[in-house]
Amino acid sequence: MAPVLVLWLAMCLGATWAVDRGNFKTCDQSAFCKRQRALKPGDSPYRALLETMELTNTRLTLQLINDNNKVRLLLELYRLQGNITRVKINELKPLKPRYEVPDVLIRDPPTEPLSVLSQDESGVVLSLGAESQRVIVSVRPFRLDIMEGHDVLMSLNSRGLLAFEHLRMRKDTRADPEAEKKEEADSADQAEATKEEEEKAEEGMWEETFKSHSDSKPNGPSSISLDFSFPGVEHVYGIPEHADDLKLKTTDNGDPYRLFNLDVFQYELYNPMALYGAVPVMLAHNAQRTTGIFWLNAAETWVDISSNTAGKTVFGKMLDYVQGSSEIPQTDVRWISESGIIDVFIMLGPTPKHVFSQYASLTGTQSFPPLASLGYHQCRWNYNDQEDVRSVDAGFDEYDIPYDFIWLDIEHTDGKRYFTWDPHKFATPKEMLQGLLDKKRKMVAIVDPHIKIDSNYKIHNEIRSRGFYVKNKDGGDYEGWCWPGNAGYPDFTRADMRAWWASMFAYDQYEGSMENLYTWNDMNEPSVFNGPEVTMHKDAVHGDWENRDVHNIYGLYVQMATAEGLVQRSGGVERPFVLTRAFFAGSQRYGAVWTGDNAAEWDHLKISIPMCLSLGLVGISFCGADVGGFFKSPTPELLVRWYQTGAYQPFFRAHAHLDTPRREPWLFGPENTALIREAIRQRYTFLPYWYQQFYHAYRTGEPVMRPLWVEYTQDPATFAVDDEFLIGQNLLVHPVTEEGARGVTAYLPGKEEVWFDIHTFQKHNGAQNLYIPVTMSSIPVFQRGGSIIPRKMRVRRSSSCMEHDPYTLYAALNARGVAEGELYMDDGHTFNYEKKEFIHRRLSFSNNVLSSVNLVPDSHFTTNSWIERIVLIGSSKPAKVTLKTADGIESQLEFDFDASMSVVTVRKPGMNAGADWTVTLE
Repeated sequence: MAPVLVLWLAMCLGATWAVDRGNFKTCDQSAFCKRQRALKPGDSPYRALLETMELTNTRLTLQLINDNNKVRLLLELYRLQGNITRVKINELKPLKPRYEVPDVLIRDPPTEPLSVLSQDESGVVLSLGAESQRVIVSVRPFRLDIMEGHDVLMSLNSRGLLAFEHLRMRKDTRADPEAEKKEEADSADQAEATKEEEEKAEEGMWEETFKSHSDSKPNGPSSISLDFSFPGVEHVYGIPEHADDLKLKTTDNGDPYRLFNLDVFQYELYNPMALYGAVPVMLAHNAQRTTGIFWLNAAETWVDISSNTAGKTVFGKMLDYVQGSSEIPQTDVRWISESGIIDVFIMLGPTPKHVFSQYASLTGTQSFPPLASLGYHQCRWNYNDQEDVRSVDAGFDEYDIPYDFIWLDIEHTDGKRYFTWDPHKFATPKEMLQGLLDKKRKMVAIVDPHIKIDSNYKIHNEIRSRGFYVKNKDGGDYEGWCWPGNAGYPDFTRADMRAWWASMFAYDQYEGSMENLYTWNDMNEPSVFNGPEVTMHKDAVHGDWENRDVHNIYGLYVQMATAEGLVQRSGGVERPFVLTRAFFAGSQRYGAVWTGDNAAEWDHLKISIPMCLSLGLVGISFCGADVGGFFKSPTPELLVRWYQTGAYQPFFRAHAHLDTPRREPWLFGPENTALIREAIRQRYTFLPYWYQQFYHAYRTGEPVMRPLWVEYTQDPATFAVDDEFLIGQNLLVHPVTEEGARGVTAYLPGKEEVWFDIHTFQKHNGAQNLYIPVTMSSIPVFQRGGSIIPRKMRVRRSSSCMEHDPYTLYAALNARGVAEGELYMDDGHTFNYEKKEFIHRRLSFSNNVLSSVNLVPDSHFTTNSWIERIVLIGSSKPAKVTLKTADGIESQLEFDFDASMSVVTVRKPGMNAGADWTVTLE
């Protein structure tokens, strides 16, 4: 291995196990962020030129002028279907095109008509249609206010922080007479103003240095900024990925939140540093309304947040109330991006679920995963060879622990050449995969986007010969250091490159692969060990654009191409499973993400909850954290608690670093093995509910794992809760995340709700903080009264082995004796559900009758599964229980009644899970 790589590994794998913050920029070290942040709120230099306004049936256009430098911008305003407003701002006549992000929106968003309500010299008022919504365009200074009735929902440029660095020629390089002539033709005033600006230019506008790395900035300064104000709002969420609380903090006394996909080695917690992914979406919520902002820009972005109530204690807020303070809470947000244009979608709700639907209409919903991928995944860097895989697989059977996927990290390849196998350690991969397939289990192998530069490596030769590598600023292939040593980076922004990459997953191309082999894309920020901030140089070239313009979308393109490859290899029949570390808006369409290189520490366990909640709010439901922590070694207590937490998070995978001791579930003594087994088995019993929730997410865009405030929108006690969460509407989970805990306090929301402990069936009223004594076996989980949850209680070695097993229906009655739920099933792995090959039934209990009704009469699918048990929680004792099937046949059913818990258990009713039936309690 080359000396540089050895040195880098020694640094990374040393005893410190901590992020070197000096490797990553602060705002002060980022020239454009420093410049933009130096602008303080005040009167904006931008003025709207009403005489340039044009209104068509689909959009309004209007020129803006910067009175300081006379540069003109073009404002485009669209009213979109579904209560969304789109605002685009670009230079009126840029020297060259500015980057506009492709491939993220699933379609050109459909528009609705705009109409002028009034106009005078101070501005124009436009109707947004629904419920007296309108947008007010003020002329001097330029400002947009979106209103409903008398309420301002959101204001743009109300603090005067719109700033648009126009493209310009560098004064000491103006040798091209044509370019000179074009600039003069555009505006003599602009050219003169540009010259004055350059004479006052700050360091970093045309070249920037960070540590030993230089950024040539051939296009000069190009950053953009815009501020948004949310009157009446104190809580904002989103803009992942950050290792921080669910509720975003104010940034007045520190750095803004940074969105710039980076390979951050063992990240720190509770700070705004950038991590592996970036989704530029923010939600604002109060008891009256939820709104959202989608800032469609793939360049490095910083987000500043300030609030007029930040820092006030509860007592201070009470004092304001008693004294009659008229100050309305307000949160102000400022977005700063290095390049591109302003293209922002304002989602006006009014409820959280409306915002989820609005965002999904723009970027798509969470892909519907194969059922098996919702089971348990066993991974480490690395399982050594085929015998190691066989031994671990056998260990799960020996200790009666189910799992679905075993994973191989980079060491399985032939010298870090992806799409290959180590010829000695994994000499017969098909034999290994067939052994797993015989047990209805699967494997994931890693395929990273850095390609070893080796003339004997087919993948490298193909990419180089086709010209598919990212280029450096001088036009040669960009090269950097990563796991293989010297590596090239395929240009995934190219559709032809992605198509070729997808074709490499064909069974006749990816030797040794089979239908039960799936894929993991790591290091796709992209990670460049010897690059600035451990990533690609910003002046690297992707076709017509710099990495500076496209950086945050690179990882999405890698996952997109990989997922398409898995679909294509099956002839379009099978659903893919692809895990990615880097992501962007729209990544939800292609698979799962995880929270990266965490550590075996209690605080890392805790932070996994708000990190996944934040991702769910912006469309990415399939999220999880490395169970046990990637770095360091967990204590048995921490490991058990992490399994108990991970079993109730969407993506459930254990993973560990190469240098950590082995930690398969049975290596910590019989007691801990039993506790881990129980947590994993609980996960498998709930697979029908998880699968149903992911189908719902695929259909609606609503998160699977969600904060309490999403369902209890008017309860301020829920707005900052991030140590517990809901799965769908009906399961509330409060994991134990404190070392040595003897109890936890869970908030049970809803004044009218009742909640039932899923283990004991004990009933608790809503709208209370409930203290729960815990032991090491405790996983505090509650089912909402009024819900019916289907489970499969016969846990087998994998989810596929449970396909035809019977269901148990858990009906938890509310205070009115009513409950509702759904039962969804299909084949679990193909796209045939798109052809309505599924069963989707409504389960309801009212007036002492439980019924199953087909929700989609034209669907067609059959199942061998049946209903083997019905558990009615919160019920009174019946005299008899009668089953009536669709053909009118009635029969008496056996039942038990537990008077201490008010639970009726109906045994072996026996009806097919896809049939119509009623069960009556008399």
